[in-house]
Amino acid sequence: MYDHKIAIVLSRDLLDWQKLNVTAFLASAIAIQFPETHGQPLVSASGTQFLPFLKHPILVYGADSAAEVRKAFERAQERGVHLGVYPRPLFATKNEEENVHVLAQQTDQELDLVGIILYGENKLVDKALKGLKFHP
Repeated sequence: MYDHKIAIVLSRDLLDWQKLNVTAFLASAIAIQFPETHGQPLVSASGTQFLPFLKHPILVYGADSAAEVRKAFERAQERGVHLGVYPRPLFATKNEEENVHVLAQQTDQELDLVGIILYGENKLVDKALKGLKFHP
């Protein structure tokens, strides 16, 4: 069992490619920031070494509205859970510089969040996600 949890909340109104894109970017945030989540390299019986996975499962939840994403975001902030965000305007950016610029132009309250990732103690993450269901 893990004492920490990784969870992603996605707005259900996104197109499939957007959901996959948001999920990949948000998962990379945890992998970059928290080395303790890194697993061991995977090695086949042929001796080929492959990239490791994150050690923790990533649970994906769906939000039926922007308000539900916002509520999980605010609850996570209140509980000191580590957060990553994906605001809707990032779909129009083409590089990291533009991403950084877009985020710097808005307060936390102004962010039009379509996805967030949470990492923290199980009970704190669970409380932040209260009422959300797994994404189908």
